[in-house]
Amino acid sequence: MIEQQSAAALGHPVRAALLELLRARGTVTSTEAARELGGSSGLHSFHLRQLARYGLVEEAPARGRAKPWRLTGAEPPAEPGAPDLDALARGLEDESYQRWLAMRDAAPARWRRDDAFSQVVYLTPKEMAELAGAVRALIAGFQHRADRPGTGPVAAVARFFPLIGPDQHG
Repeated sequence: MIEQQSAAALGHPVRAALLELLRARGTVTSTEAARELGGSSGLHSFHLRQLARYGLVEEAPARGRAKPWRLTGAEPPAEPGAPDLDALARGLEDESYQRWLAMRDAAPARWRRDDAFSQVVYLTPKEMAELAGAVRALIAGFQHRADRPGTGPVAAVARFFPLIGPDQHG
């Protein structure tokens, strides 16, 4: 039964990405999922309900009018050959960014720029974890501002990983 649930739930990239997002954040509303993953809140609401049907997610205590969801604990363990949820999330991030680039010229003038950048820094593993924590903490301060005038959803993507060449092991 769990195998069938896994196949049905993880066989769709939106559902797999939602499970990954729930693992990372604990709870998520369809609006928050749309902001994080791209797409509409209706799309994510549908897939959250489907995941609930498979017993993988459930409604969490409400936050005002918001309807958050959380993992049930019945989530199947990763199986050999199961979709790489991190790769699916990265693919959705990349797809959302490509959509943005295609539509940027039609966006309101105040939103026609982005601040994408990349930089190599030299860190210890501990410093890399500290930097990632600092970025998460900074972003967390902006999480609950959807109703604030003048704000709009913005994807904030940060990836910290060591640059290891093929001849560097361990």
